[in-house]
Amino acid sequence: MIPSGGFDSIIVGGGFYGARLACMLRARGGRVLLVERESQLLGRASLRNQARVHNGYHYPRSILTSLRSRLNYARFVDEYGDCVDQSFTHYYAIAQGSKVTASQFTEFCRRIGAPLKAAPAPVARLFNAARIESVFEVRECAFDAVKLRGRVTRELERTGVDVMMETEAIRLAGARGSRTRVTLKTADEEFDVDARLVLNATYSRINHLLINSGATMIPAKLELTEMALIEPPPELNGAAVTVMDGPYFSMMPYPSRGCHPDASAASGGVFTLSHVRYTPHCSWHDRPGDPITTVHDPRRGRTSRHVHMVRDAERYLPVMRSSRYVDSLWEVKTLMPRSEQDDSRPILLRRSDEHPSCLTVLGAKIDSVYDVEEALASLIVDEPTVAVA
Repeated sequence: MIPSGGFDSIIVGGGFYGARLACMLRARGGRVLLVERESQLLGRASLRNQARVHNGYHYPRSILTSLRSRLNYARFVDEYGDCVDQSFTHYYAIAQGSKVTASQFTEFCRRIGAPLKAAPAPVARLFNAARIESVFEVRECAFDAVKLRGRVTRELERTGVDVMMETEAIRLAGARGSRTRVTLKTADEEFDVDARLVLNATYSRINHLLINSGATMIPAKLELTEMALIEPPPELNGAAVTVMDGPYFSMMPYPSRGCHPDASAASGGVFTLSHVRYTPHCSWHDRPGDPITTVHDPRRGRTSRHVHMVRDAERYLPVMRSSRYVDSLWEVKTLMPRSEQDDSRPILLRRSDEHPSCLTVLGAKIDSVYDVEEALASLIVDEPTVAVA
């Protein structure tokens, strides 16, 4: 049903960020519309990823990112405890030739207050001692995007956010006063709505709306990525493994898939397998008139690299040869230029110069939504409406 009248806020993108920010703005009063071009919420980047809830360990070269991860981890697990899997053990292995040594990693964890202890000897012996310096047991969990979808859907309904699925925001234009007109498109028609605030929370498609609106693009790098789904080696007893810090691999439970029909009951479901070298298949920057942001783009090949991932993982953890490939998750990942320099994961909340009522939102980790909320709240100057300075 086409909504009538104007809105205080329109959020473009029904991933976890878009849905949560829609609830936040609705709680402040005013009328809020959430539009999503897919047929379900949290169906793209929120679903097709490693599902790691970061507890700081992954960013020894960015102390700010690691500290924020530590704070946000506790908050996320407390708030969404029914949507996370904390049942597995997680081991971080420091490779010979890593960008951080085992002693540096130990000191880093001490500085940020991240729990760390030596892995049990039987586990440590599973790793190739010629390639692995030390193995540690850490505390990290994985989120279930399907359960999370249920949570945010109920929250959207409870707070009274208007939601339109299979609806794409295609352009912005000036309206009257401080309002912005948003052209929406469904399978049947195009129509306009207006709002005082527009949040562009479309992740890999952040430049589509900006390009179509004659606005300056975000200088983000995009990657076509493959996350392999595997049955893990039984020798690990359902544990997760991350090898640090460089062109290595990581393997974690994937709660969103549950026990895959092709997986054995003993495996407890499927795991994601990612690799710094082989997960990204290609990269690009959006260009006006030619943005490539679909996993089905015929110009980009999608031949799985899971064999290469496993073979390289075997060099560090030989039991990986007993893992079994099940499927792959494909998605377009968005990175800010700074991330390639220090492996940080900064948030983005950028106002469009051409459309000042439009803010583009980007965060690389699911729990960074708290940082985005704080940044957004600092811009909201009127209550109960949501005009921004």
